[in-house]
Amino acid sequence: MIKKVYSDNELLAIIIPGDYRRDGIEFFTENSFSQQLGYMNRKAGYLIEPHVHNEVKREVDKTQEVLLIRSGTVRVDLYNRDRKYIQSRMLKAGDVILLASGGHGFEMVEDTEIIEIKQGPYAGDDDKSHFTGIAGNRVNIVDD
Repeated sequence: MIKKVYSDNELLAIIIPGDYRRDGIEFFTENSFSQQLGYMNRKAGYLIEPHVHNEVKREVDKTQEVLLIRSGTVRVDLYNRDRKYIQSRMLKAGDVILLASGGHGFEMVEDTEIIEIKQGPYAGDDDKSHFTGIAGNRVNIVDD
């Protein structure tokens, strides 16, 4: 089952468990998102016609990132846009998370490999703002 985490009406994250399965194709993001996240399950022999993607000018004003947990276990702590802690989720090998908005932090519970996908180019120090002093406030670890 797909898990969506909200703060008020703002989508913070979409989590696709590693054991998620369904036939066909499904996109979990709204068309307006700068990072599109979908799932595809097709039978052998299914064809996707060869294609190229057209050059389309896009304006991106916030970074959305997708993480694929290759191995291990990681706790992700989710915060709203105002840096208020909302909840934590445990992610394990095979899980995928789209970090759509708000803030986030991580603690590796086990040795962990992660593949990260986000928009570029990387803006260096302008790309993110760190905030501290709230690490001890994680009390809402959700496991559903």
